Amino acid sequence: MFRKKDEPATPAAPATPSPAPLPTRQAAPAAAATSAPAPSARAAEPATGKRLIVGEGLSLSGDITSCDLLVVEGSVQVTLNDTRAIEISESGRFTNGKAAVEEATISGVYEGELTVRGRLLVRGTGRVDGKIRYGELEVERGGRLSGTIEILSETAAPAAPKPFTPEPAKPEPVMAGD
Repeated sequence: MFRKKDEPATPAAPATPSPAPLPTRQAAPAAAATSAPAPSARAAEPATGKRLIVGEGLSLSGDITSCDLLVVEGSVQVTLNDTRAIEISESGRFTNGKAAVEEATISGVYEGELTVRGRLLVRGTGRVDGKIRYGELEVERGGRLSGTIEILSETAAPAAPKPFTPEPAKPEPVMAGD
């Protein structure tokens, strides 16, 4: 009934969350976006997807299926199926294995059968021994390759058509007297 001049005429609304947390929540994704790796770095390490890291001092053996990126810092003896990329660190050892991948970066040791449809990068500390097939190869000074090495040809696609070979021309019969 009685009120001071400076008080509002309507009763105060129940307390609601202040709008201050909203900008904070919106700023967090923006901060994460600025700290995200450059697009070229994201191509090497997918931001989303299935990533398996075998840490230093760990050993793993068996089959690995449907992995986007395998990072080897320890020791593995595996067969990779449906894997996009492999990265072997300086301390990593991939032995007695088999892998068919799009990309590979080797800083440690790889021994076995390796097929890289895209780029195979052997760092200066890397060593690759065995049956090696690649689409593109880069070897830094100090990097070593040994074994059977072959480049994948562009025509080695699974359903590549056979090259066209023209048949010899057949002589046309000629009618005498016409």
